[in-house]
Amino acid sequence: MSWLVTGGAGYIGSHVVQALKDAGIPPVVIDDLSTGVTDFVPDDVPLVNASLLDAEAVAAALRDHAVEGVIHLAGFKYAGVSVERPLHTYEQNVTGMLVLMRALKDAGIDRFVFSSSASTYGTPDVDQVTEDTATGPQSPYGETKLIGEWLLRDAETSYGLAHTSLRYFNVVGSGTEDLYDVSPHNLFPLVFDMLYRGATPRINGTDYPTPDGTCVRDYVHVSDLAAAHVAAAQRMINGGDLEPVYNLGSGEGSSVREIMDAIRKVTGIDFEPTLADRRPGDPARIVANGELAARDLDWKMRHTLEEMVASAWAARQKAGDSYPS
Repeated sequence: MSWLVTGGAGYIGSHVVQALKDAGIPPVVIDDLSTGVTDFVPDDVPLVNASLLDAEAVAAALRDHAVEGVIHLAGFKYAGVSVERPLHTYEQNVTGMLVLMRALKDAGIDRFVFSSSASTYGTPDVDQVTEDTATGPQSPYGETKLIGEWLLRDAETSYGLAHTSLRYFNVVGSGTEDLYDVSPHNLFPLVFDMLYRGATPRINGTDYPTPDGTCVRDYVHVSDLAAAHVAAAQRMINGGDLEPVYNLGSGEGSSVREIMDAIRKVTGIDFEPTLADRRPGDPARIVANGELAARDLDWKMRHTLEEMVASAWAARQKAGDSYPS
């Protein structure tokens, strides 16, 4: 029996695949490789190159690999771009999930771990977000993630689907130098690419009501995140109960200035970021409380900020000119 990882050739998905292997749970990957990287999938892990919109391919993957559960990470993940491409975002994230859930139901598979997002909260007005904080997504991306959670809730009511949704914020670091963040929009790869090319990184906004005036965000290591997904799967396998939603956060957060200082220290590159005005809509602080996940999923921050930066930078250096930019 195996677990299907949708989007398993991506940055987070490939770390989940490795975590499943380490836990003795055979993974199978389905990925259309629109942003995934073939080399991120180990040679001994089956890779189905297909879109979740292809119902026949999804059904065949479940059948051919004796799948007993799914960890669903595939989707269009760029919140800002989703505003410009709402139809594409809904097709990939909602229609794709509907096709997947229908295939699972037809196959009698009733275990589902969903990669949700802190974008479901929008711009919360609390210092620390809990699972009870009101949702209010402010992008099509965040809306599709919340709809995904609703679909799972209704499927549980209708036919007993066991599920949980993991909401997380800024995922950074690398569990191995062979895996790295390929997003053109995330802070770490943006800064690293600038430094690699000899350019100067930029801070947007220095007048926020935070200790150093720059935005505070919750940064979690990708390996810790992957371990939480696998812990959820294991709890399902063992018949344990799960909450419908868990936040995966540090409870503290780091400012953009602190990130820049850590990058300067780790890389040994002496740079002073340029300063720019705030970007519209950027909240001053978004930090999550992870106590519920700590109780049920052995969630904890196992890496310091400098360790997160160091692991990501090592992977960036190894990638060299093959790194997407």
